[in-house]
Amino acid sequence: MAGHHLILGKLADFITGETLDDTHDERYKQKLARLLVEDKGYSKNEIEPRCELLVKAGDLRAIVKVDFKITLLLSSRSQGETREKKETPRICMIVKYGPGSLVTRQRSALASSRLLASYNIPVVVVTNGQDAHIMDGESGKVISSGLESVPSRSRLIQLAENAHFDPISAKQAEMESRIVYVFEIDGSCPCDDTVCRLE
Repeated sequence: MAGHHLILGKLADFITGETLDDTHDERYKQKLARLLVEDKGYSKNEIEPRCELLVKAGDLRAIVKVDFKITLLLSSRSQGETREKKETPRICMIVKYGPGSLVTRQRSALASSRLLASYNIPVVVVTNGQDAHIMDGESGKVISSGLESVPSRSRLIQLAENAHFDPISAKQAEMESRIVYVFEIDGSCPCDDTVCRLE
């Protein structure tokens, strides 16, 4: 046992090849990684697993992890240009895993998406490995449900091309950080080793 997770051995991360503890939660995360690559068409280099996110609530600080961050190169025309296009890397989707109820994880995942970048990330997915809620990153509304409805790469490009990527103000980022802290740190078990409280 480590923290509150039963360790069953070791496994190789599907995305990076890194050796990880084999836990029930990690098996679900690996299943999600395979879904993104094998079923949804993303390349491994577009997916970053276990992204560390610093969150603050007043003087309190902690590091939480976002399970998957998907970054795509999006074409955009320069202002005043009609022909020349440039490609800009944008975080277009995050996936946040957690066992149990999806509804209780929606707000924290949405807040995390607003801290990972300086703009609204278009799609936020919360999943327990068996079901999923897909949310519009700007409005926070659930737009579809089920693992099968996680956007494919081609669908995410369509969604991202119509997204505004509105900037997140410093005031909003502070509020979102407090929300993540409350959900992920204050609400966590003291033996939870998936979060890191900073002194």
